[in-house]
Amino acid sequence: MSEKRSSFTGKVGFVMAAAGSAVGLGNIWRFPYLAAKYGGGIFLLVYIIIAVTFGYALMSAEIAIGRKTSLSAIGAFRQLDKRFGFIGYLASVVPIIILPYYSVIGGWVGKYVAAFCTGQAHAAASDGYFTAFTSAPVEPLIWFCVFIGITAVIVLLGVDKGIEKVSKIMMPILVALTLFVAIYTACMPGAWEGVLYYITPDFNKFSATTVLAAMGQLFYSMSLAMGIMITYGSYMKKDVDLESAVSQIEIFDTGIAFLAGLMVIPSVFVFSGGNEEALGQGPGLMFVTLPKVFDNMTGGSFIGAAFFILVLFAALTSSISLMETIVSIFQDKLHVGRKMSCLIVLGICLLLGVPSSLGKGIWNDITIFGMDFFDFCDFISNSVIMPIVAFLTCIFVGYIIKPQALVEEIEGSSAFRRKKLFIVVIKYIAPVCIVLILISSILDTLGIVTI
Repeated sequence: MSEKRSSFTGKVGFVMAAAGSAVGLGNIWRFPYLAAKYGGGIFLLVYIIIAVTFGYALMSAEIAIGRKTSLSAIGAFRQLDKRFGFIGYLASVVPIIILPYYSVIGGWVGKYVAAFCTGQAHAAASDGYFTAFTSAPVEPLIWFCVFIGITAVIVLLGVDKGIEKVSKIMMPILVALTLFVAIYTACMPGAWEGVLYYITPDFNKFSATTVLAAMGQLFYSMSLAMGIMITYGSYMKKDVDLESAVSQIEIFDTGIAFLAGLMVIPSVFVFSGGNEEALGQGPGLMFVTLPKVFDNMTGGSFIGAAFFILVLFAALTSSISLMETIVSIFQDKLHVGRKMSCLIVLGICLLLGVPSSLGKGIWNDITIFGMDFFDFCDFISNSVIMPIVAFLTCIFVGYIIKPQALVEEIEGSSAFRRKKLFIVVIKYIAPVCIVLILISSILDTLGIVTI
């Protein structure tokens, strides 16, 4: 039996929930190490430009599609044009693949929160701690189950009583913690060199790969091309100013990413004595390098605990949106209630999450195209399906239903001040850029070229 579709109580609830979705591990974990790798200030500048143009257009399109149809991705594309319902199916596959392995990472964060809050900060900073933990057969699974369990409970409570209420609490706390740790870090002796590296664009380090890396980060960071913004848009009331809401989500998302870099990069400079090579830790920067940074700081246990708590909050706000998207799809397609849909999704997450976790340990010799199960899920979702979905969405909006269909939806609640930008990006700029992202990311992952 189907239920009446839920909705956010108003603009604040929508913005907080959608910003919570956008603000996640992509901002706190992924953005700083990409900024460090691609030249600091120049990467930051390129990302901001792309976010307010490319990201703005894609997010506006997805939210408008959701609000126009009041359906999740599968139903939304089908209602607008039956021939293109397959785009919705492709988009829906992304969160189903991402949520399990994302929750494995969320479990890792939970482990570090516990370590720093129970006086084990020094142990967490030791060589081999992270590898020993992630390769263990049982403990990572326990933390994964705790993380996905918390996510499921919040989603089970519903849109307004669960997601909106939790987002209204978590987002301000997350912003406050991020500001606190960033300011504290920037004030440490030797940190200013790292601050300058991060905020000063060095145009000698600019290249096409910098642009492609920033664009690739945009999908991960802003929850694009995975059906989330379409689902959240379907819960958005018709009188909410859509353009203004998108701008506010962008500010939250880019602001947190900026502050995350301000936390991570200067602190590594302090720890390494200004050695830029220490920034080249890649994905391990948060779990391997930063605990060493905190261990060598005055009050490091406290700062480390605050940092990993805010990362946990960010991870939860995104996992909630991922699960809500899948739950909404099952509700729309199977015509079942929220409780049954949540249980089905939880079962799928456990089935896919276990091999993702064990793929970093006792199952790491079981590979797909040379990748363990965790890395394969990350590759197929982020490097293949998401760019394809984004490209098809641009073609669908730009040339099938035409931009005017969504312009009218947006103008139904407010003036559309960036209408010309929206149309130009969706029709001409985004499709070309997305194809380049798709090609380069696949070649990079397969080791044919390195961006």
